Amino acid sequence: MEERFINSEIIGRFQKYLTEEEKSDATIEKYIRDVTAFASYMDGAEITKEIVIAYKQHLLDDGYAVRSINSMLASINSLFCYLGWTDLKVKSLKVQQQVFCPEEKELTRAEYERLCRTAQKKHNERLCLILQTICSTGIRVSELPFITVEAVRNGKAVVSLKGKTRVVLLLKDLQKKLLRYISKQKISDGCVFVTRTGKPVSRSNIWREMKGLCEEANVDPRKVFPHNLRHLFARIFYGLEKDIVRLADVLGHSSVNTTRIYIISTGAEHRQCMEQMRLVI
Repeated sequence: MEERFINSEIIGRFQKYLTEEEKSDATIEKYIRDVTAFASYMDGAEITKEIVIAYKQHLLDDGYAVRSINSMLASINSLFCYLGWTDLKVKSLKVQQQVFCPEEKELTRAEYERLCRTAQKKHNERLCLILQTICSTGIRVSELPFITVEAVRNGKAVVSLKGKTRVVLLLKDLQKKLLRYISKQKISDGCVFVTRTGKPVSRSNIWREMKGLCEEANVDPRKVFPHNLRHLFARIFYGLEKDIVRLADVLGHSSVNTTRIYIISTGAEHRQCMEQMRLVI
């Protein structure tokens, strides 16, 4: 049997393969980060199934969350498949479906509104509109570049990512605000949310600017990151429609199991529901 090692050359080839498979930049970055961490753990040693299982336990012992570990293992298993080392693949850790989410991590509508008002107060119109665009459409932060001048004028954006294409509608009020912003910033075409050099605003820039609102908006920083706006959209949409299949389509999910994660209630809501059952005599 051939000896199996991971080095920078193999990781480089794997990165090229992921690019050719048309994986998103964020996915490629994550996969490479995960396999590089595994290569560092191996430190040049030959890879065996026993060592991969030991690495899984190592991550557990280091206090990583189960979902994070499974995500890392998925990256490593993908590398093994690419290399034809399928016998080295390991199973994910079993995760019990959450009944409710930690209340301290879920952004509320009131907190979202405070963040928007604070961005306005700080005269950061771009950030204020980014918050409203993500939260009113449910798009991923990586899909913001599809919000173009042309899309705003048409009232809808065609989002093509992860091998899937869907149409995202822009509300009339949002459309009006974006059109005023485009005119004010003299943006003639292309992405609406750009830097001074004309490049699309990066995820890290948005994340950093959002964190800068927390203290004045009186919102826990743990709740403030772009993806939580997408979760807020999902919970409010489902609260009105009660149609998880339609919500999955709107969010661009391939499986409703993913969508379920977005709409689980907070602990307080779950407790209130149980209290209303009045089963303690």
